[in-house]
Amino acid sequence: MHDNLQARSLYVGLMSGTSADGIDAALVRIDDQGRCRFVHGITAPWDAALRAQLIALGQGQEPAGLDAVGELDARIGLAFADATNTLLQQAGVSARQVAAIGSHGQTVRHRPQAAIPFTLQLGDASRIAEHTGITTVADFRRRDVAAGGQGAPLMPAFHLAMLGSSDQHRAVLNLGGIANLTLLSREGHTGGFDTGPANALCDAWCQRHTGQAYDADGALAAQGQVDAELLAALLAEPWFASPPPKSTGREQFHLDWVDSHLHGRNLPVADVQATLLELTATTVADALRRSQSDTRQLLVCGGGTHNALLMRRLAAHLPGVQIASIAEAGLDPDYVEAMGFAWLAWRVLAGLPGNLPAVTGAAGPRLLGAIYPA
Repeated sequence: MHDNLQARSLYVGLMSGTSADGIDAALVRIDDQGRCRFVHGITAPWDAALRAQLIALGQGQEPAGLDAVGELDARIGLAFADATNTLLQQAGVSARQVAAIGSHGQTVRHRPQAAIPFTLQLGDASRIAEHTGITTVADFRRRDVAAGGQGAPLMPAFHLAMLGSSDQHRAVLNLGGIANLTLLSREGHTGGFDTGPANALCDAWCQRHTGQAYDADGALAAQGQVDAELLAALLAEPWFASPPPKSTGREQFHLDWVDSHLHGRNLPVADVQATLLELTATTVADALRRSQSDTRQLLVCGGGTHNALLMRRLAAHLPGVQIASIAEAGLDPDYVEAMGFAWLAWRVLAGLPGNLPAVTGAAGPRLLGAIYPA
């Protein structure tokens, strides 16, 4: 491990997902075996204008030019640094006590299926290191893509390390902007892939029609009825039927995609919201049945755990599966991904690979992340 960082066990993980609903910052303690313990977490809000810009980029809008991209990269990095400093202040921890920051950055493009595959996360890690005084590890996804992988999902390796083995088939479902599954078989095999949109479409539709950033507790969706014609059209998207390894993002599942399937129909706002929520529940359940049909326990994390209607619809689609918050396994459902990127920083500093080739499709295990010394 680099210089004297091995003596320190505190790490910070930073994550902003496809919903761009805030910067999750988690302070964790990691022991020599890589076991993570949550210490403190915050979700720092984005500046409203910056968030609008991030969402527009994520949905395919082109930036004004290279100057705009460079400025955005710097502003995101500064926001991540501010979130870190706030986290440490609240926790009563100094920068000298922290071994490293693992920063996911903000995904603005994810094209693993392009002729020349690539993934792009912004958030200048040099600025994070400069403004926090802490060694920063960033750019976790591109090495996996360079090795022929999807660059996502990266959390299955962390889920495996934290949850270990079981005498039954289990799965972890992350309901972020995009939904993804980690499959933990009782034989010890681990799989994982994105299943499609989770909060990203519901949040965007709610923002467009109500001005609210998200549909709290699924209240808007609960007022509507699922439109069978629209749901069938959305489910016909070929990506859903494609086999793993696979990953996706807001640049594929965005409001223009929804609008293209409405065909000018003037459906009630709440009906579309209910249909988008049902799309998430249906595609998650279908994917789990196809990939690990005898799953007995589904541990859920991410913002979608707070959407009571979505959780009920998942339960309706998966009878016989025990559905519970990942909190029951000792992990904070709101900060699992941020914790995971702290763990990935620990991995690269320890000289250990961070990907699971069976999940991402990469040619082999790879060290993930570039190191920006303090």
